[in-house]
Amino acid sequence: MAAVGLVGCGFVADLYMRSLALYPEIRVAAVHDLDADRRQAFAQHWKVPAAPDFDAFLAALPEGAIVLNLTNPSAHYAVNAACLDAGRHVWCEKPLAMTLAEAQDLKARADARGLLLASAPASVLGEAAQVLLREIRRGTAGQVRLVYAELDDGFIPQAPYGDWVSESGAPWPARDEFGVGCTLEHAGYFLTWLIAAFGPVRRVVAASAELLPDKPGGDGTPDFSVATLFFHGGEVARLTCSIAAPHDHRIRVIGDRGVLAVREAWNNAAPVRFHKRVRLRRRLLEMPLGRRCRVAGKSHPQVSRKGAAAMNFALGPVEMLDALAENRPCRMSNDFALHLTEVTLAIQNAGEDTGPQDMHTTCEKPEPMPWAR
Repeated sequence: MAAVGLVGCGFVADLYMRSLALYPEIRVAAVHDLDADRRQAFAQHWKVPAAPDFDAFLAALPEGAIVLNLTNPSAHYAVNAACLDAGRHVWCEKPLAMTLAEAQDLKARADARGLLLASAPASVLGEAAQVLLREIRRGTAGQVRLVYAELDDGFIPQAPYGDWVSESGAPWPARDEFGVGCTLEHAGYFLTWLIAAFGPVRRVVAASAELLPDKPGGDGTPDFSVATLFFHGGEVARLTCSIAAPHDHRIRVIGDRGVLAVREAWNNAAPVRFHKRVRLRRRLLEMPLGRRCRVAGKSHPQVSRKGAAAMNFALGPVEMLDALAENRPCRMSNDFALHLTEVTLAIQNAGEDTGPQDMHTTCEKPEPMPWAR
């Protein structure tokens, strides 16, 4: 039986546990959190073994287990490094690290030890993303010219986030969320799709700003960013992140024949629709309803909506375990994680006057899932 261990028992850990429950072949060997009360509440709720300290946590993991690093982002680098140095494969909640130098160091450690190091989010392995990627490969919309991707979450500082509590009782980590910022937290939900579709980003032209300085823990962290991404194949994408603009999680892939669209980034089962472009008398328009593009058979286990998301958070760890068991490259590769981190940090840190930034890392496009070929 495959095994994982969770370090960090906060808000997002419950989403992982609810997803892992869909895979009876995977057991949770141990969990750990520095907060003893939080650790105990989480372990009791999910009926999993808790380790009293980090060394005991690592010791409880069998050979080939994967560590799910679900700690606060400021701790990601240190925890990732310690796990890699102990010979453990790591799946890390976003971001992989808070600086590019730290992320490069982590990849070097993983590569030197022959370990897997992957970064959330895993929604690129989900049904909506995989169907969209399949239609892009098939040329359904014709040659892709432009992509519009939105990750606007609404005016979050005015939301009742103090009432947001996870299944095992963990509060939504407002200070960490605002302190890390919506770009580092959320850009990956569409960046992973774009990199999987078009390959690595060649150049980033971005701007970012703090629009809401009174939110707790903000400390100047941008809560708005907009980036134009240039890919080696000539495709161009505009990606926007904010916690101020009205909720909008759409992606629209604009081609010579029409538009492929998904309305919900955080729903693995969101419909993918093709809106054919037509001429009607003196007008040019895309068909408003759109043709639904579907997967031929079964895709992956689906989860019910929990709050804002209907995502299977276990897709990434499961892909890593399958790659290890099948002795094949992992779709969520070390190179992919590093490139995702570089692009995200370039957007986050752009400010007003950084200007064009050429990316220095690269990666291969991940192979499609077997059910989405």
